[in-house]
Amino acid sequence: MVLGRRFRLHWLQVVAHIGALLPLVWLIWKVSQDLFLVDPVREITTFTGQSAIILLLLSLACTPLNTVTGYKPFLRLSRPLGLYAFFYASLHFATFVGLDYGFDLELLGGAIFEQRYVLVGFAAGLILLALAITSTRGWQKRLGKTWKRLHRSVYLAGVLVIVHFVWLSKDPRLAWRYGAVLAVLLALRIPPVRRAVSRGRRAISARLRTGESFRDTVG
Repeated sequence: MVLGRRFRLHWLQVVAHIGALLPLVWLIWKVSQDLFLVDPVREITTFTGQSAIILLLLSLACTPLNTVTGYKPFLRLSRPLGLYAFFYASLHFATFVGLDYGFDLELLGGAIFEQRYVLVGFAAGLILLALAITSTRGWQKRLGKTWKRLHRSVYLAGVLVIVHFVWLSKDPRLAWRYGAVLAVLLALRIPPVRRAVSRGRRAISARLRTGESFRDTVG
């Protein structure tokens, strides 16, 4: 899809943007219709937090998906999905600070340093903030090789987010499922694993091409 002469979007990017904005539309609609009835602050905090986790995992899945499928457009989704993850994490933190603690910095400071789930969540948020600020090409050029090292900290942010969710949840089974997904994604980024998967993909592709050639010859 082409929007203008310079602004080009692959169809997969369009799908990713629409999908990433749907939770925000859903949230606005539920708030406007007063559908958060039991504990609105907690429900909004949970909803924005889980949206951030899912989008962060999807962002981390882009490179492994390219490794497994060889479909390079997946790589274009990593940055926007990461920024959307930061956006929902910001909403999550804003809800916590504004609605839960009424912008009381003294109470907030106590919560950050006294409650371990808040501390790790705050640390993950700071990492995502740094990555969002430096996500532009300008910052990539300024930082050079340091940029890649900095952006590898997204893996640490992912681990901290899962720990935050596990410690926060009364029933952490869903959090552990997210953790299992993160573990698989991180494993697929280990160089020997990545090379093995790439070799397997190329071997399968070669066999499929050989099979097609054979059928064309026979036909």
